[in-house]
Amino acid sequence: MKNETKSISNRFTPKQMTITAVFMAMTVILSMSIFSIPVTGGHLYFVDAVICTGAILLGDPILAFIMGGFGSFLGDWIFYPAPMFVSLFTHGIQAAVIALCASRLFKKGSFHENHPSSALFAARLIGVLLGAVIMVIGYTLGRAYVYSTPEASIAKLPFEILQAAFGVVVSLSLCAPASAVSRAFRRYAQ
Repeated sequence: MKNETKSISNRFTPKQMTITAVFMAMTVILSMSIFSIPVTGGHLYFVDAVICTGAILLGDPILAFIMGGFGSFLGDWIFYPAPMFVSLFTHGIQAAVIALCASRLFKKGSFHENHPSSALFAARLIGVLLGAVIMVIGYTLGRAYVYSTPEASIAKLPFEILQAAFGVVVSLSLCAPASAVSRAFRRYAQ
């Protein structure tokens, strides 16, 4: 009982909730069509970069689901409501899987102990690649069966893959410097 209370109180600290809210707001803003590129069958959004980056930096699957799922749900609800439930589940699961991999994969064992920075990068890479697959499959199925047609889904598939790849590259590029800044800030704050 004590351990359960301790983990819940550590999860929902004001700092973690603020970081979640900031990434959630960025997700809502990047759901606007004004920040996208028009393509066949819809728009190419940059929101995946924020969701992947936020999930890696948060490192908590529940907070990542809230950030990615509810952030994209709110963005769709405000700007284009048709795919909002597809976005909730697809981006929510995507963010939770990324956070789970980034925070828990390779934490113990000889590979992590001998190569801590390589293990961290490998965990993040596996997480964002799994997240990209989840996003592409989720939106392809969602577009085909929930809010559009199978033809539109096939037409948009290359752009979904491009959007997912962009999110992978940007998030991995941003998280290394962000982690270094965070470590330096923690050392300075103590």
